[in-house]
Amino acid sequence: MPCPRIGHIDFLNVLPLSWNWEHGAADGLAITRNVPAVLNAALVRGELDVSNVSSILYARHARDLVILPDLCVSTDGPVQSILLVSKKPIEELTTERIVLTAQSQTSHCLLKIILHRSYGATPAYDIRSIEPQDPIPEDAAGSLFIGDNALWLYHHRQPDLYYYDLGAEWKKLTGKKMVYALWCANRTFAEQHPDALRLAWTRIHKGLKNGFAHKEEAITSILGKKPFTKEQLDPYLGPTIRWSLTPDYIEGLKLFYHLACEEGLIESEPELRIVAI
Repeated sequence: MPCPRIGHIDFLNVLPLSWNWEHGAADGLAITRNVPAVLNAALVRGELDVSNVSSILYARHARDLVILPDLCVSTDGPVQSILLVSKKPIEELTTERIVLTAQSQTSHCLLKIILHRSYGATPAYDIRSIEPQDPIPEDAAGSLFIGDNALWLYHHRQPDLYYYDLGAEWKKLTGKKMVYALWCANRTFAEQHPDALRLAWTRIHKGLKNGFAHKEEAITSILGKKPFTKEQLDPYLGPTIRWSLTPDYIEGLKLFYHLACEEGLIESEPELRIVAI
């Protein structure tokens, strides 16, 4: 059986799994840590066998990937770690420039859907590197942040800027839950190595549960290494963030793909091929 090559987006929204990797769960696995955009590309190229990836990636490469069951990064409402930071109220945005973080893809589509459908805005989008300490470039009206940078901004707001949580905006627009990331496998790997796939899924699934059971220890392990307090991270890591791909979250994911297709952000709505483990 080959050693599964596992991608790991090392954001705080999967801290329970990150903690568990450091406590034995990674034995027999080859773990690669990086931001979503890098791992997305590596999985599609076949350089990884399994990874948590931006949920929109599956829609764009459904022929090459399968979804692992009962695993996702999701929320039912506010997410805290996907933020639009704006110089003006969101209702006043029209065709101004919005800078998008280069780290992800799902958040790009989510923002475009929300701004167009909820507010009739059609901004000029520009992908570039941005820093939370200086969130909006002079030539832009707003910036989109994800992950730990967004979470830092959520807790360190400047009084002259406006902040919009995209999880809350999605809930307001659709009434549905939102799936930001999935764990996917390269389809060829899944078909040729079912035992290795089962090992990878088991370690990830149990790793999230075990890490969450040790949430206080996991949070304590990164205090001083990350610019957050226990009081900030404890509610973020459940009940805010959820990791189970249950039917109601699948319903939200399907609607996200449907609206993304209507907005021309993906070519077609993908069939959800959730692999049997």
